[in-house]
Amino acid sequence: MSREEKQLEMTLDAVQNRLNDLKVSIGAMVHKLETEYEFINWPTFLDNFALISSHLTGLSKILSKEICPPLRNRTVLPLMLSPERDEALIQITQGRVPVFSHDIVPDYLRTKPEPMAEQKMLQNEQKAANLSAEAAAKQVAQHNKVVSHILDMVSKKREEWDIESSSRAGIQQTSSMADTHALVAAVGMGKGLKMGIPMPGGGPGSMMVPPAAIRPPAPMSSVSPGGVSQLGKAPSAIKTNIKSAMQVHPFQR
Repeated sequence: MSREEKQLEMTLDAVQNRLNDLKVSIGAMVHKLETEYEFINWPTFLDNFALISSHLTGLSKILSKEICPPLRNRTVLPLMLSPERDEALIQITQGRVPVFSHDIVPDYLRTKPEPMAEQKMLQNEQKAANLSAEAAAKQVAQHNKVVSHILDMVSKKREEWDIESSSRAGIQQTSSMADTHALVAAVGMGKGLKMGIPMPGGGPGSMMVPPAAIRPPAPMSSVSPGGVSQLGKAPSAIKTNIKSAMQVHPFQR
């Protein structure tokens, strides 16, 4: 047995063991979801999911090692096909594959694409075969032109974003967070505001009245000779002077 064959055998054994562990973990998780769905908690579900993730990570590490031969270059061929029931195959696959016949080999070993995919491929091949060389060259040129235009747009936009981000770093700050917080506290809770001027005669505990609520005193009222009250009229200066003169120089009879 050559060195490459030994490495392939060791790799396949490690992959098979990891796949078996992964299968057991997935089966246990599905069993819990089907039987313990009423009282299963989120941490338990996350633990099971983390276990499955660790098996997948280990499998990818095995396949990415340098000693692992490229499995894509290998071809899997069936050694024996039979339409009869195979008990050993049933035991290996846990009852999923009862027979290994010509009908299921293309599906399990992927030696042949699916019918829909194969039909699509045939249509594309036929369309490409019927296309002339000039039309194909024209379509390729048009496709390259569209791709180049999109690439230019993306590159230009990226340059604009880079310039904008670099210019933002040099912009001088015109606001202060401390002043903003102080203003919000003053408006919302009155923090830092001075008390208003108290009313005359009011003590420290007197109620403060805003200036807009202070009204001027009502004008004096006078009674006319007819007994009608006249509001808002100030005493005449002439009558006042006459009254004063009579008091100073009383008439003599």
